[in-house]
Amino acid sequence: MAGRIRDSDIALVRDRSRIDEVVGDHVSLRRAGGGALKGLCPFHDEKSPSFNVRPTHGTYHCFGCGEGGDVIAFVMKIEHLGFVEAVERLADRAGIRLTYEGGGATVQRDRGTRSRLIEAHRAAAEFYAEQLASPEALPAREFLAQRGFDENAARTFGCGFAPAGWDRLTKHLLGRGFELTELIKAQLSKEGRQGPIDRFHRRLLWPIRDLGGDVVGFGARRIFDDDPIQAKYLNTGESPIYKKSTVLFGLDLAKREIAKRRQAVVVEGYTDVMAMHLAGVPTAVASCGTAFGAEHMNVLRRLLIDDDMNGEVIFTFDGDAAGQKAALKAFEGEQHFSAQTYIAIAPDDMDPCELRQVKGDVAVRDLVARRTPLFEFAIRTQLQAYDLDSIDGRVEALKKMVPFVAQIKDRAKRDGYATRLAWWVGWDDEAAVVRRVRETANGRAPAKGRPRPVDPNQGTLAVEAEGPARPDPRDPRLWHQREALKAALQLPEMAGPYYDSLPDEAFTHPAYQALHRAIREAGGASGGLSGPAFVDAVSRQCDQQVVRSVLTELSVEALQVRADDEYRYVQSVLTRLQQLLVAAQIVEIKSRLRRVSPVEEADEYRALFGDLIALEAYHKELGEQAVGGL
Repeated sequence: MAGRIRDSDIALVRDRSRIDEVVGDHVSLRRAGGGALKGLCPFHDEKSPSFNVRPTHGTYHCFGCGEGGDVIAFVMKIEHLGFVEAVERLADRAGIRLTYEGGGATVQRDRGTRSRLIEAHRAAAEFYAEQLASPEALPAREFLAQRGFDENAARTFGCGFAPAGWDRLTKHLLGRGFELTELIKAQLSKEGRQGPIDRFHRRLLWPIRDLGGDVVGFGARRIFDDDPIQAKYLNTGESPIYKKSTVLFGLDLAKREIAKRRQAVVVEGYTDVMAMHLAGVPTAVASCGTAFGAEHMNVLRRLLIDDDMNGEVIFTFDGDAAGQKAALKAFEGEQHFSAQTYIAIAPDDMDPCELRQVKGDVAVRDLVARRTPLFEFAIRTQLQAYDLDSIDGRVEALKKMVPFVAQIKDRAKRDGYATRLAWWVGWDDEAAVVRRVRETANGRAPAKGRPRPVDPNQGTLAVEAEGPARPDPRDPRLWHQREALKAALQLPEMAGPYYDSLPDEAFTHPAYQALHRAIREAGGASGGLSGPAFVDAVSRQCDQQVVRSVLTELSVEALQVRADDEYRYVQSVLTRLQQLLVAAQIVEIKSRLRRVSPVEEADEYRALFGDLIALEAYHKELGEQAVGGL
């Protein structure tokens, strides 16, 4: 087995792995001022972006859940990897060859790790793609051609073919140096009656990739009539790298267009994704072997930066009853996109692939352009079940639909659709319908004063359990302490010895004081470290999770100053903090003077009074020095 990765290699991986690019594979980021970027946190559900990245410092921090760290910590958390695997993954990305102390210069990977499973899937995808050109795969090629997909389209989406024979892929991968336990763990092979066999046989395949573009699984379609497995589609089983509730086919190709256009189009199948992309809708994705669910929604929300009702998600369903049922199910979910979700139903019960074949690329683009708001579609679809020409039918429709409309979480939209409901039903008293919808919605709300349920995704709660309470970033009494710590972490070359000379007493909040001690124990601002290396060194000196969280928070939070005025600002902040410390000493001396008799304890009184005069003069001098920089 390989030994420990050399520290210099780890530092090189940190240096060459741009955290904004690595995070950008999972989260859409936009400028937030002060050199920072922000987006929706991938570690907890939130409506407004609180996830911040500082590319210049190589760190990230979420102000909502408290998660933070460097690029290695991000990969460990987002990919559920150990430290070594995260470093190896980043090294592969950056083209760095790692050296292991005690293990030689050759990169060796532990069997069964994520990296090995990814490598096995990459090799399997290459094998399947080669097999698509074989004579045996002619029916698979004909299937693609009949649906309007040529060789270039098949290559773009990585289409392949699983050949006949029980163990063709298994033998191929064993010959490439993989072990059977790895192939079974990766869901590429399984145990048969007479030994290991391939998971897929005689099927057209699509590789399923994660956000980073790595193949993590496959979708397989039935091609031959004599296939003993009747299911039209088979998918890779759950594995350490494949979780069907979070992967979306086509997302690796669509993610940048989704972020750019602020639009995602959700279709139902692999060929639908291909048809959409080739028709000029490059934001199309599909779930793989499972219904589109809440976790899929969260993946898209992070790419859309789905806040303030920006961006849109368009569900395209077949026009048949099953498609309409799927559309209604989208409404009945958690309404993750409630203010900007649309439905697009193709005419004549066609799916997008069939629509492209019959009517061409323009018809596919028009399908998306003619989308209908989800709420409107859901309401009007259900109204079709009632005789709205009769009083009884209208009454029954309102009884059914008032509670339905009351489920809409956005109050303004709820009132608007209540008004539209009255109009669609043909009820003259619109105000009465709106009032009834409001009453129903309020009846479903939690009682006043009842504590809200705790969100298990809010990691801050877990962080609070260890160490001091988190300081309030809006507390004006702690503002200078916070800015001084940010200056030391982000601009140590400017803070330097002046910051290092500050005593612990300059920081009154326990978390800030603990972080100040950690900075000093890591060598201080004048110790020569900066950027991710300095933050990492400080982190190793933090014994409590709260303090580590505050560290990453302050390492990414922008200083409140223009870039061309940083030095004067830092000196002013530190001077002002020193002045506040002197002010506290003045208050203490004045208090002692009130307790000392100038007659009976004349010497002590004169000494304290002399100290007071000197401190007040020093306090005034510090104030003059601080003026202007803030």
